[in-house]
Amino acid sequence: MERIVPLCYSETEQSVPFRRRQAMTNTAIRPFRVEVAQAKLDDLADRLRRALWPSELPGVGDAYGVPGDRVRSLAQHWLEEFDWRAFEAKLNAFPQFVTEIDGEDIHFLHVRSSRPDATPLVMTHGWPGSVVEYLDVIAPLTEPAADQPAFHVVVPSLPGFGFSGPTRSTGWNRYRTAAAWVELMHRLGYERYGAVGNDGGSMVSPEMGRLDPDGVIGVHVTQVFSFPSGDPAEFADLSEADLAALQHLQWFMDNKFSFNQLHSQQPQTLAYAITDSPIGLLAWNAQLFDENLDAEFVVANVALYWLTGTAGSAIRFYYEDAHATEHPTGPTTTPLGLAMFAGDFQSIRRFADRDHKNIVSWNSYDGAGGHYAAHEATDTLVADIRRFYAQLV
Repeated sequence: MERIVPLCYSETEQSVPFRRRQAMTNTAIRPFRVEVAQAKLDDLADRLRRALWPSELPGVGDAYGVPGDRVRSLAQHWLEEFDWRAFEAKLNAFPQFVTEIDGEDIHFLHVRSSRPDATPLVMTHGWPGSVVEYLDVIAPLTEPAADQPAFHVVVPSLPGFGFSGPTRSTGWNRYRTAAAWVELMHRLGYERYGAVGNDGGSMVSPEMGRLDPDGVIGVHVTQVFSFPSGDPAEFADLSEADLAALQHLQWFMDNKFSFNQLHSQQPQTLAYAITDSPIGLLAWNAQLFDENLDAEFVVANVALYWLTGTAGSAIRFYYEDAHATEHPTGPTTTPLGLAMFAGDFQSIRRFADRDHKNIVSWNSYDGAGGHYAAHEATDTLVADIRRFYAQLV
């Protein structure tokens, strides 16, 4: 089992203003260390060895779903090459904590810069990612060269994901998560801070700006999920690049969107399969990891879901978001910056300007990098984050 060390993080508690501490209950921040039981690793290896494989049609590629040769290759890496203990040590090299917010345990990495002028950042992942997404950017953000801006970095595990553990209550959509993150940052003593996001984090982070406009300096994302409203006027005089982006989006909706539909409607039905079979989980999650990603990164993310028992609870995020009945309307006004990568979802500025009225940075990168830019194009993303916040602080 993962062990939570029941000690109070007194330095952080004292950094929270007294007026806030008085209004909060059960706000202890407890140091956390990953310690997966060997029996759980042995059971995983046994399941991987005894996997039952489905039949496949010849010559169909990925038309019917993730091809067997890719899943078999990743499974072999997981069983024979991936070293969880080494990865566990890598995670434990970062300060980690758990605190209860709105009835749920929230796990997070919290790495402070040695620089007194550092800007706090909360960095939010999505599905099927995890805190693993941001491990590569922590060092360059927290301890940069003297002439570069520095950041205190907070990387939480979304509710229901990884070491935050399965959620115990309903309603954990982007809006409730954003409120929890605002509470987390203030609980850590950060009155002014930035919000960075990828995938689901690109939906959570703008909502933080709505909830805490005096606290959130700016929002930096790798996708702006703004779509056509249905008004024909929105399509007038669109550039060729925007039309191509729309065409690609339509292709994705027609061919690769089944995961979203199932997560949004029947996550519990799928949960039985991906909670009982590591091969099932690997195949299901791998559909959203590009083939050019290294196997170590893919397996590390999948293994984290498996070993924390959160394969099923994580996908509830889609259901909760799809069934959110009360949420803010109208455009956001917090300064927003986008770093868009060629191998990822292509945001369209016209639609983004409709939903966000204070876009101050919009950059597109055609080189390396895709949906997991923090891992694939670390230097490029870090440089974009630095430039964005340098103009705001």
